[in-house]
Amino acid sequence: MRIYLQTNDAEGNEIIAFERGESGTLGSLGRFPTGGRGSGKPHLASQSSVVVRDGRVLVTNAGSDEVSLLSERENGLELVATVASGGSAPTSVAVHGELAYVLNNGGESNVTGFRVRSSDLEPIEGSTRPLSCPDADPAQVAFSPDGRTLVVTERGTDGITTFAVGGDGLLGEPVANPSVGATPYGFDFAGSTLVVTEAFAGAAGKAAASSYSLDGGSLRPVSGSVADTRSEVCWAIASTDARFVWVTNFGDGTISRYRVGADGSLELEEPVAASTNFGAKGVRDEALSADGRFLYALDADARSVFGWRVGASGELDPVGSFDGLPETVAGLAAS
Repeated sequence: MRIYLQTNDAEGNEIIAFERGESGTLGSLGRFPTGGRGSGKPHLASQSSVVVRDGRVLVTNAGSDEVSLLSERENGLELVATVASGGSAPTSVAVHGELAYVLNNGGESNVTGFRVRSSDLEPIEGSTRPLSCPDADPAQVAFSPDGRTLVVTERGTDGITTFAVGGDGLLGEPVANPSVGATPYGFDFAGSTLVVTEAFAGAAGKAAASSYSLDGGSLRPVSGSVADTRSEVCWAIASTDARFVWVTNFGDGTISRYRVGADGSLELEEPVAASTNFGAKGVRDEALSADGRFLYALDADARSVFGWRVGASGELDPVGSFDGLPETVAGLAAS
């Protein structure tokens, strides 16, 4: 039961690790080198820049154009491999079983595939696929729950690109799907429903989220641009039972809660379900513990991680915070 972030330091990127207690409080476990370099800049577009699955941690190194694989150990993490990401400025990674795809946001943005081995991170020959255009400005990559579709949000095109995933791990041709609202950003799957945040270029009070169903390789809108009344929405996390989605609003340090209907529809239940520093910018990445009991969010400007206990109706009860993080801190993953 741990929490992981990355320093994103330009001299040498590291994973910051915390142990999670039964009450949800955090204790420092240490820092562990990734073998790569970060961008050295605050506010890395970093949803899923750190991912933990089955005792393995993957992290992007945006400054050295690499991705690293680390293995969980009793006393921390052990670096297994650091390899070229297949492009430049990697900022997000998706994992399903032994298959991983890295989102490269620099230059001509692309996604590139890897096999996650116990002792290596093996590039998949011929797996690199460009996005819809050089100015796509992608935010996040993730697999659908069944692993058959890869999804990428593109802020620069107001679009969502999907790829069919073959049995050999290679991707089919990209399918361009228009986003219902402007500036699609972070997303998560609530069961089979895709919930995408919409930042509307950071316009005050315009933050929203839309939901989609997967129809073959295409997306079908279910609920379009359901406003949360806040500003500069960033990331989204769904509850383990797929009933709720929490979104972080960078513009005013708040977290909003949506209810997800059985048909995939969205309803705003609480515009301010929680806050880090209410009214102040900074809250970004978020992660849910594997057991679904605790939600954590990174307030990058406050340089702190905040935690909440998740109630039966999706309400959030604070369990404390941990500060002293570097100003370039990014990403958040929980086991």
